[in-house]
Amino acid sequence: MDKIKRFSCIDCGVVNCDHGDRCYPGFCMSKKLTEEEKQTSLDTYMADPENLKVMQASAVIEHDYYCKATRVEETIRWAKEIGARKIGIATCVGLIKEARIFAGLLREAGFEVVGIGCKAGEIPKQAVGIPERCNEIGINMCNPILQAQTLNKEHTDLNIVIGLCVGHDSLFYKYSEALTTTLMTKDRVLGHNAAAALYTADSYYGKLHNIKETLAEPEEDDN
Repeated sequence: MDKIKRFSCIDCGVVNCDHGDRCYPGFCMSKKLTEEEKQTSLDTYMADPENLKVMQASAVIEHDYYCKATRVEETIRWAKEIGARKIGIATCVGLIKEARIFAGLLREAGFEVVGIGCKAGEIPKQAVGIPERCNEIGINMCNPILQAQTLNKEHTDLNIVIGLCVGHDSLFYKYSEALTTTLMTKDRVLGHNAAAALYTADSYYGKLHNIKETLAEPEEDDN
């Protein structure tokens, strides 16, 4: 039996919460929040100076450069706005060129920059039980925890992720002590424009609608 579908913000077609209009769908998440829940979020911003600084700086950058600046430009301006001085870059080694260009821009803007690639440490994949078939695209494991630990040791003010693999980025966020933002998400098929699959889901990229097929388990190697 199919699970009962629970409607939430992702099913909304009006998004009137952004405009203050009075017409909302019956499942509106905003309307279901209690005053206590809303106040708890506000208290969390106000109680932590970093939270407040980041929220205010983000809104200023959004307003001042909306549809005017690229994400690269916004990231640099935002880092300045929050007062960051030392920036860490956690990059996929396959995107070292992009990371090097970005680091150069940061240095020109006056930041101290330190970066670490995902293969640092050169630890074989089998050390953590990764299936041997995965050696086909490289024998050494990506090491996002080591990346986070290294940047923690550097006492960076802000870390920026460039193209870490799906899931590896989650581990980096989990262990990074510094605030972290993402500049690039890796998508080899779509030129690192992951959203393109969604924009073309009703036409060219129709296989997204047959998600059961895309999630089929790979056949096990008898060897």
